[in-house]
Amino acid sequence: MEGILEVVIKNLVDNKDEVSIEEKTNDGKSICYEVKVARNDMGKIIGKQGKMAKSIRTIMKAIAGKEHKRVTIEFLD
Repeated sequence: MEGILEVVIKNLVDNKDEVSIEEKTNDGKSICYEVKVARNDMGKIIGKQGKMAKSIRTIMKAIAGKEHKRVTIEFLD
């Protein structure tokens, strides 16, 4: 699941080397990912009115639902 998130994020940003995705918690049923990108790429990830971030979260929730898990994604500066 982390691989899919990484592919989506890296295709949106300019500085692909500065993308870091860290799995914060994984208690079997829920997973929390912390996504860090370059400061100038943060706007591309969040999008206008947060629509891009919401879309990324929706994709990941659909994938996690097939595995009977919950996923949360936090975008950090």
